[in-house]
Amino acid sequence: MILFDMFGVIARHQSPDGKDRVAAIAGAPDTAFWDAYWGLRQPYDRGDVTGPAYWRRVADELGTDFDERRIAQLVEADIASWSAVDETMVALIEELAAAGRPIALLSNIPEELAAHYEERHSWLKRFQVRAFSCRIGHAKPEPGAYLWCLEALGAAPDDILFVDDREENIRAAEALGLRGHLFTSPAHLREALGLSV
Repeated sequence: MILFDMFGVIARHQSPDGKDRVAAIAGAPDTAFWDAYWGLRQPYDRGDVTGPAYWRRVADELGTDFDERRIAQLVEADIASWSAVDETMVALIEELAAAGRPIALLSNIPEELAAHYEERHSWLKRFQVRAFSCRIGHAKPEPGAYLWCLEALGAAPDDILFVDDREENIRAAEALGLRGHLFTSPAHLREALGLSV
């Protein structure tokens, strides 16, 4: 069983242009804005708060106020900034699924972005389990995220190869007995999976 992270593996991290647009809409100093954005992100990813509530918290942290219109713009721009995928990795997912290799997904993702991906990307249906943090109540590297997947998959930890681009997420998975692969490129992953490059 291969358990995939999504952002930084199959989907791309925020684009520079996308990040610039989000920050411009917020209208806050760059460093302070991104400190607040990431510092408050985990509860949003975990589904503890909605998009509007998250952005109100960001505004509070910045000592400002976002009206409903600006919040809607921030939610939209944030989704757009995370919307690019790596077509090489999408092709690999399709290849694995066609070959009957069991695959699953564990992603830190807020509800608005999860819905966006589900509406636009049919390859998500290839995964036997889609563990979106906003719907399972746990976000990596919290142990609960991996334990939820183990229960949903009915698999022993050492039967799962967890693929993620963040070292801290790999270490958290390995602490629970999963095998880890730190993603650096599709070619290296293909080698690790015993596939031709």
